[in-house]
Amino acid sequence: MAVIYLRHDTHGCKVATSDAEAAYDRQHGWYEFDPNETDDTPAPAVVNELVPKRRSRRSEQPEA
Repeated sequence: MAVIYLRHDTHGCKVATSDAEAAYDRQHGWYEFDPNETDDTPAPAVVNELVPKRRSRRSEQPEA
């Protein structure tokens, strides 16, 4: 049983359990990597592009 580690720029990482699965994935943009190698390149900074949802706060008036 083969264990092949694959990485995709959009989808992240996965493990293929057969040579046929790995060959299919390579045709669709996945590439093989060694999880034991250290990567000294810094990770890209994640920028939150979402706009915060603003809610109005209604103050409750006491009943007279």
